[in-house]
Amino acid sequence: MRIGLTALVVHEYDEAIRFFVDAVGFTLVTDDDMGGGKRWVVVAPPGGDAALLLARAVGDEQASAIGRQAGGRVGHFLFTDDFDGQYARMVAAGVSFLESPRDEIYGKVVVWQDLCGNRWDLLEDRR
Repeated sequence: MRIGLTALVVHEYDEAIRFFVDAVGFTLVTDDDMGGGKRWVVVAPPGGDAALLLARAVGDEQASAIGRQAGGRVGHFLFTDDFDGQYARMVAAGVSFLESPRDEIYGKVVVWQDLCGNRWDLLEDRR
């Protein structure tokens, strides 16, 4: 078994695509029109097995979850083999970082947030 997709509730498809592709460096895997304003939008880091399904919020309940999908804690982890290069790319693209990079026993890490406010770790695992 493997985890293939994780849904990420967003305000709008196109702004989320631009953020994850242009600012973070993901690849747009799929953008299919499902009719009725619904799209099947998948983005993924190059070479990764897992991907994000960008799901546009429908209704107040889903909209209230935008940016709070992990209850205010880091809920997503982006692993890289080139921490410094990826960090510099994201800084140059205007990604919001909540701290300075730090070294931990498990690797180099920094907390950032996506366009909706969800917290992520950028992590170079040294284990």
